[in-house]
Amino acid sequence: MIGNDIIDLRQAMLESNWRRKGYLDKLFSTKEQNWILKAKDQTQMVWLLWSMKESAYKIHSRRNNWRAFAPLKLTCQTLEIKGERVTGNVQCENITFFTQSMLSQHFIHTVATEQYPLPTIKVSISSYNPMDPSYRNTDPATVSHHGRYLALAYL
Repeated sequence: MIGNDIIDLRQAMLESNWRRKGYLDKLFSTKEQNWILKAKDQTQMVWLLWSMKESAYKIHSRRNNWRAFAPLKLTCQTLEIKGERVTGNVQCENITFFTQSMLSQHFIHTVATEQYPLPTIKVSISSYNPMDPSYRNTDPATVSHHGRYLALAYL
């Protein structure tokens, strides 16, 4: 099983003010907040960590019918950034999810799985048109959309 999350950075700027008082405390552990505060691009780090958590959440919620909004129960444990590629892992209820993220100027995309090393996952990122559901015919393992982007992942 895989999880997939995409964040349109332009849309995120319009929808969220992560710098407001208490915002980070509700979503991120102390360790994660330290990564954010030390990052060259703090906004990018906020959304990278959120994308990692969200992609892991999608697996965990499908597997365990877990519908809680509890971002502090999902904690990013490791993070290795190499240019536009990021690997890491997220812990939730004693389960480790391994993540691989892609950073771009316009979006952040993450896939997660419980398998290590990560299996071969095909990803398709395109413009999102909410009036066109034809992407469902391609039978993706996981779907994510935000703002201008649609991300499909296939095993």
